[in-house]
Amino acid sequence: MLPVLKYASLTTLLAISSSALATTYPVTLTDLEGQQITLKKEPQRIVLQDGRDILALALLDRDNPFHRLVAWNNLLKKSDSATWSLMNKKWPESGKIIDMGYSDKGEVNLESVVAQHPDLMIAQLRSRPSLVQTGVLDKMKQLDVPVLFIDTFEKPVTDTPASITTLGVALNREAEAKAYTDFYLRHYQAIIDKTRSIKPQPLVFVEAKAGLGGLESCCFTHAHVGWGAMVEAVGAKNIGSELLPGATGDVSLEKVIAMKPDTYIISGAQWATNTNAAVPFGYNVTQAQVNAAFNNMKQRPGFAQVSAVSNGHFYGIYHHFYNHPYNIVGLEYLAKFIYPQQFTSLDPNQTWKEIVTQFTQVPLGQGILGAQAPSE
Repeated sequence: MLPVLKYASLTTLLAISSSALATTYPVTLTDLEGQQITLKKEPQRIVLQDGRDILALALLDRDNPFHRLVAWNNLLKKSDSATWSLMNKKWPESGKIIDMGYSDKGEVNLESVVAQHPDLMIAQLRSRPSLVQTGVLDKMKQLDVPVLFIDTFEKPVTDTPASITTLGVALNREAEAKAYTDFYLRHYQAIIDKTRSIKPQPLVFVEAKAGLGGLESCCFTHAHVGWGAMVEAVGAKNIGSELLPGATGDVSLEKVIAMKPDTYIISGAQWATNTNAAVPFGYNVTQAQVNAAFNNMKQRPGFAQVSAVSNGHFYGIYHHFYNHPYNIVGLEYLAKFIYPQQFTSLDPNQTWKEIVTQFTQVPLGQGILGAQAPSE
């Protein structure tokens, strides 16, 4: 079932009257973990647990999304260096912000955080267990520093616009938040208007990070989170949701072949590892590079036996959309890949350009964010 009711309730949740687009402090708000937090004043010294959320701040603090940051985990530098390079060139002072240097699991260097006297920590909901286990939440409570949880992974379609709205209230950027969430919901509605009545639901397999561990590795995927949740949100059936006992995991290629997916989608990026054979989606990538990586992917033993691959329904997408405030672009790519006849005129790349140019000051780089594998 498509989340039609969820969409309706989310629209109600995000409906903000034009007369209430400025935050009055102190303000009490409910974050995506369901906790109520009170901000005594407008936050000016922010710690960002997951540095990729700088792209959410770019929607709100448009002139300079870094100007409130005092410490962060610069995951962009590790996982998407081309995006980091663009942003660092635009805002060079960003390179001087303390980088806690951890993964996305929730580790935080408490000493570096405390030394910066923060007045707010923004964290991803998926990191909460680690933040509890390592004592970070207790320490922040002792210091009277609110921790505001947002989410773009566990429930990407409902929680992403809700997260932007919550941040808009917290940072006194409600007008900017509403402009983006209105755009997001309008584009999502256009997808489900066309897909909600399609039966039977197409069967889709998303191989996340395909080729990261080399061409021999296969097949990591998501269940009801990340890519799996996004596939379900556009009205298709996600193989990972049917097979995985947990949120993410591996499915054997033999099992995928037996399931006979209608569409096979890989996610890729420009990871800097010795084993990386992924399709290098992102900035500064050419079509020739993408096609060459696709063709290498097709040479994996047994891969041609996957029905979607042999039938030409083989696609690739920028990996980082699985956990991204601009994931509406990823949803549009999924819709176009899964329902090619229904979305012949849909242009997700144009949607990306509109987001970047209309709602941020992030430089508009050139690259490839999604593509169909070449036929030969």
